[in-house]
Amino acid sequence: MTDPCRQPLESLDFCYSEKIWMEQMYFTGREVGPGADFSRNDTILQGTRFKRTIFKGQYCRSFGCCEDRDDGCVTQFYEVNAVCYCDKFCERENSDCCPDYKSFCLEEKEWPPHTKPWYPEGCFRNGQHFEEGSIIKENCNSCTCSGQQWKCSQHICLIQSELIEWVNTGDYGWTAQNYSQFWGMTLEEGFKYRLGTLPPSPTLLSMNEMTTSLPMTDLPEFFVASYKWPGWIHGPLDQKNCAASWAFSTASVAADRIAIQSKGRYTANLSPQNLISCCAKNRHGCNSGSIDRAWWFLRKRGLVSHACYPLFKNQNATNNECAMASRSDGRGKRHATKPCPNNTEKSNRIYQCSPPYRVSSNETEIMQEIMQNGPVQAIMKVREDFFHYKAGIYRHVASINEESEKYRKFQTHAVKLTGWGTLRGAQGQKEKFWIAANSWGKAWGENGYFRILRGVNESDIEKLIIAAWGHLTSSDEP
Repeated sequence: MTDPCRQPLESLDFCYSEKIWMEQMYFTGREVGPGADFSRNDTILQGTRFKRTIFKGQYCRSFGCCEDRDDGCVTQFYEVNAVCYCDKFCERENSDCCPDYKSFCLEEKEWPPHTKPWYPEGCFRNGQHFEEGSIIKENCNSCTCSGQQWKCSQHICLIQSELIEWVNTGDYGWTAQNYSQFWGMTLEEGFKYRLGTLPPSPTLLSMNEMTTSLPMTDLPEFFVASYKWPGWIHGPLDQKNCAASWAFSTASVAADRIAIQSKGRYTANLSPQNLISCCAKNRHGCNSGSIDRAWWFLRKRGLVSHACYPLFKNQNATNNECAMASRSDGRGKRHATKPCPNNTEKSNRIYQCSPPYRVSSNETEIMQEIMQNGPVQAIMKVREDFFHYKAGIYRHVASINEESEKYRKFQTHAVKLTGWGTLRGAQGQKEKFWIAANSWGKAWGENGYFRILRGVNESDIEKLIIAAWGHLTSSDEP
């Protein structure tokens, strides 16, 4: 059958463009490689319908030459991801002959009979051959080779290249990035395993808000807690796929405030693992938890240091039972009755806090609290774009799909506010922001931190602010 697009060049425009468009639609996500601007259809062998030649470097010599015009006398020119021909019709001004056409078909007198290319059973992906039944992973989706075609699952992935491009080509005041730690996860897995704070209980939401007395005029334009209290503010840890931001943020805020209140006498970071393994009412652990329960545990039982009770490598192991115990001395102070799980750490001191209190949602009240007493805990709502945050002042941009709405109940996240500032952001406008510590490791965001719009309750960041005092006895005071 004659290829209708194999015509004199001047009559090819519509047919050629339409056919390329149809092929690209069929093989979505595959680009036409460089050098593929042949006058005939250069996409006919792309994708899985036509396979890459297994005779590398040999074209006409492998499949033979053809007299006159023969559209079946074709093979793939794999170096440029295109096709080439071995018939006399290819000898035109805009040649689409194979590299060895002239040396073999014109100079050698005896041609082997033309044969159709032989392709092995199975499927091809990015130039590589896979056996029938092979399974490969493409981001969060699995693809199975079946009947020489790939059949892939259709999950929405946590890392979305379209979303990254959407953010980075728009003027939103922040940039997005592909993170290897999230690659291969579905959007559902991201919400379920990378956040982990239960929606605030009625008890928390009904707490009275406390106010401070520092005059507003004394608030600087820029403030970072670690500058005021160097060595006393603890950096971000990595919760990995343990849905326990409730534990990480609570332990970090408590550690900062105990260090500040003790004037640097006790600067140990507190153990989120102690909370995850031991604050086990309803056995939440890495399957989300409540911050009010976390603060209850800090008040009633207390935590050891992160050095004493480090994070488990496998948070989902079934033997992650509580490895610490304590008793009261009758005066409200508790003492550990077991050695540290980390046997290289000798100090198993128990650190406790007072009952938590709620800070006003007013922007200046939050600023005053941070500057006077130290970092605070904030509860926020996370959407899919936040996972991609790399730098800048975050604001939620429009979602590119509606999938995230299915996981609304998993979108609560707990972070630590450590400061604020003002900078030119989106559209060159001067914008106010909070500085917050996340719990996704230092490879994420701005060395583990992020900036987010201040004063507009962006992503509910100002809706619920929690703080507490360290419970220090007279012997603890500096």
